[in-house]
Amino acid sequence: MKLLSLNLGRARAVEYTDQPEGVTGIDKQPVEGPVRVTAPGPKGVGASGLAGDAVCDMRHHGGDDQAVYAVAREDLDGWERELGRTLPNGVFGENLTTEGLDVSGARIGERWRVGSEVVLEVTCGRIPCRTFQGHVGEKGWVKRFTERGAPGAYLRVIEPGEIRSGDPIEIVHRPDHDVTVALQFRAVTTEQALLPRLLAAGAALHPESLAKAEKYVAKYGA
Repeated sequence: MKLLSLNLGRARAVEYTDQPEGVTGIDKQPVEGPVRVTAPGPKGVGASGLAGDAVCDMRHHGGDDQAVYAVAREDLDGWERELGRTLPNGVFGENLTTEGLDVSGARIGERWRVGSEVVLEVTCGRIPCRTFQGHVGEKGWVKRFTERGAPGAYLRVIEPGEIRSGDPIEIVHRPDHDVTVALQFRAVTTEQALLPRLLAAGAALHPESLAKAEKYVAKYGA
């Protein structure tokens, strides 16, 4: 398992975002590194966890619980075959393009060591949006991406440090529950009846997903 590509984005103006200034940092491009990784601060205040990476719409992106976004190269390869086009590393707006790691199958609270210093913790899947669809340029992309159910993973920074393209990735902690990124994604998008199962992940879960699960259980029971 390794970090196949380390990707950073710069803010640029586009027509397909509803960000107030009309800019987005979704167009991530590979860099060699080293890049410093730290917890950026609360959502709405903190942006990306990677130095030099732009997060423009902090209403929905960035912050400690969405500090880093990872996508498996294997998932990009699958989309390449389906779409009949090349999808370079970083095209989904991911900071980390991994190899040999089941990103969407990772458990909430699972911890990865990237390189020799950085430890990241899985919090939730990525919800597709209008900006993502405009960037990819595929009709009905939000629906297609949601139906696939392999959203990639957001991560929080547990131990800061520097990472580089090519760094090894090691799973250093795997919780004993069965709440995967894919399950969390389905629960908050298309299958709300799964929400009670998310509570097994506890505080490791992204706070917004945890609150949604707790609200569902309070209303409908477990």
